[in-house]
Amino acid sequence: MAESTTPPGGSRRGVLFDVDGTLIDSSYIHTVAWWGAFRQYGHDVPMAAIHRLVGMGGARLVDQLLPCGRDREEDEDIMASHGALYASHWPALRALDGAKDLLGRCHAGGVAVALASSARQRDLEVMRSVLDADAFIDAATSANDAEESKPAPDILEAALKAVGVDAPDAVYVGDAVWDMKAAGALGIPAIGLTCGGIHAAELREAGAVEVYDGPRHLLQNLGTSAIGRLLPLEPRS
Repeated sequence: MAESTTPPGGSRRGVLFDVDGTLIDSSYIHTVAWWGAFRQYGHDVPMAAIHRLVGMGGARLVDQLLPCGRDREEDEDIMASHGALYASHWPALRALDGAKDLLGRCHAGGVAVALASSARQRDLEVMRSVLDADAFIDAATSANDAEESKPAPDILEAALKAVGVDAPDAVYVGDAVWDMKAAGALGIPAIGLTCGGIHAAELREAGAVEVYDGPRHLLQNLGTSAIGRLLPLEPRS
């Protein structure tokens, strides 16, 4: 494993990555799974409304999309149904183009690489298997590591702690408005990727300092990106 890039008198540096929709092409799978879960409990929620909230924690998403006067005792069942429906799509999950190479380049640059995911632990394990990039990953978080879900910054704080990096020495990469807001709460520069289906303008409005089409596009521009300031001029072997 490459040593962390630590300038004289400086601190360890790191890049935090969201996973769903950022490294794994799963945003629309989550949308369909939520849509099916809602319908199982008699709620007809438009897919477009669901997709805009994917990346927010499940409890928050349900609360945002269903009427205030609903039977809230069903919320946990709806979330469990979403989890089961999403799991049925595990065999179809694919890494986005350039995802593994992007993680590898950051690792080769000597920075700590953390997956700052709020996915369920088993979902995260499956996605890590799909990424096939564990050699480049220093730490990963799941829903178990945060009291509050995005847009609260808890999961990012957990990822920073896991790799021993301070917020001023980190960059976050995500695909959702909620990712940008969570990073902004900690003062972490956030790079937005549109591969999760959210428009660049919305990501910028939410606080993204830069926006790229996806992992490959970011990798091609890594040296001039916000991540570039964390990396040495030449990658380490």
